[in-house]
Amino acid sequence: MLEPHILLVIGGGIAAYKACELVRLIRKGGGEVTCVLTEGGAQFVTPMSLAALSGRQVHTSLWDLKNEAEIGHIQLSREADLVVVCPATANMLAKMAAGIADDLATTMLLATDKPVMAVPAMNVRMWGHAATQRNLRTLSESGVHIVAPDEGAMACGEFGPGRLPEPDRIWDEIAQLLGLYPENRLRDVSASLDQFDKDMSDAGRADDPLEGQGAFDSHPPHRPLYGRHVLVTAGPTHEPIDPVRYIANRSSGKQGFAIAEAAAAAGARVTLVAGPVVLQTPPGVERFDVETAREMAEAVNEALPADVAVMVAAVADWHVENRAGQKIKKNGHGLPPLELVENPDILAGLGQSPGKPPLLIGFAAETDNVIDYAVDKRQRKGADWIVANDVSGDVMGGRENTVHIVTADGVEDWERMDKERVAVKLVERIADALSR
Repeated sequence: MLEPHILLVIGGGIAAYKACELVRLIRKGGGEVTCVLTEGGAQFVTPMSLAALSGRQVHTSLWDLKNEAEIGHIQLSREADLVVVCPATANMLAKMAAGIADDLATTMLLATDKPVMAVPAMNVRMWGHAATQRNLRTLSESGVHIVAPDEGAMACGEFGPGRLPEPDRIWDEIAQLLGLYPENRLRDVSASLDQFDKDMSDAGRADDPLEGQGAFDSHPPHRPLYGRHVLVTAGPTHEPIDPVRYIANRSSGKQGFAIAEAAAAAGARVTLVAGPVVLQTPPGVERFDVETAREMAEAVNEALPADVAVMVAAVADWHVENRAGQKIKKNGHGLPPLELVENPDILAGLGQSPGKPPLLIGFAAETDNVIDYAVDKRQRKGADWIVANDVSGDVMGGRENTVHIVTADGVEDWERMDKERVAVKLVERIADALSR
C-alpha cells in the first residue's frame, strides 16, 4: 500500500481542531486524506482549512447535487483504504451503533465496506455513561477499531478519560492498522519526510512541531507494548452438576478485564479468555467466552504464542465426573454423591510447556498465608511472577485490590488501590520487564 487513502470523518466536538494536525501527519506519512465534515464539526474547523491541508475537496452535505447525482456517498465510502472518525462524539458513536444514516457522514459509514476506526472524544461523564459503553461494545464487536481516549483536563473544566489522543498517537494507530510499519515501508515513508517538509516550507507553512518525537518509532513511548501479544484470562469457571446447577466461585472478572484494557491501551494485541461474567469487552480487545476450566485451557492453548500471559481467572480446581443429564430432584435423602475430578492446571501447563510465553504471570487468591502460598505457587508452577492477593474480605466482586508481586527477586507490596489502577501499574511493570 504505497499511498494509503484515508477518509476522515470529523465530528462536532471541540477536539475537532486536532483534525487539522492529523490531516497534516497523514500526508507527511505518505498518505492521501479526504475529509467529510459534519455540521457540528464545521462549528469548530472550516472546510477551507481542511481543503488547504489535504489538497482535496471537503465534503459536507448529502445533498450536493453534482456528487450525489453520481452517488457520491457510496464512492466516498469505498474508495478509501480506511475510514477514520475523529473526533467520534457520543452522538456519532450512538448513530454508528444503531445504524442511523441521517447525514453524509453516517450514510457513508453505513455504506462502507472498508475498515473503520473511531477515535472517541467527549466529557468524562458522557464517556462513562452506560449507553456510551454499550455503543462502544457494539461497535467493537462489529469490527470497528476503537482508539481509547486519553485521560486529562478537558475544555469543560473536568478531568478524566474522554480526552482526544494527540494526533501523533492517532496517526500511529492508523499506520499500525494499515500495516505501514514493516521495514521496507518505513524506509519509503522516512525517505519522503524531507521532501514533504521542503514542500511545506516552500508553500510558506510552519515547520513540523512533532519533528523528532518518534511518530515512526517501533515502540512509541505512549504505546510501550506495541507489537506484543498479551494473553489474559479472567473471571470464574462454571463446572456443571446437572443442566441447572454448577460449582463456581465469586470471581467477578473485573481485575482481568481491567488488565486486558490497560494492555490494549499500551498498544498490545490482546486476547482475553473470559469465564461466565457480565462485563463489556474492553475496546480493542479480542474476547473468547468459555464456561468450564477445560474449555478455558483449550482456548488458552489456541491463543498461543504470546509474549505475555497473565492468568487472572479463578479457575475451578475440580469438575463433576458424574454430572447428571437431567435436573436432580430432591428425594428426601440428600444430594447424591458427586465424583470430583481435578481440572487441568492452566498455569502449570504453560509453565512446563515448550511454548511458554517469555513472561508468565499467575494470580494467587488466598485467605491466609498469602505470601508463603504465593512463593510456593510460583516455584511449583513455573511462573515468572505471581500476583498475590487476600480475598478474605470484599475483593472478589469489589472495586479495590491489595496485591503483592512475587518474583525470583523477592516480594513487592503494593498499596490498596482500585482494580483499574492495579491493572495500569501492572502493565507498566510488564512493559518495563520486556524492554529490559
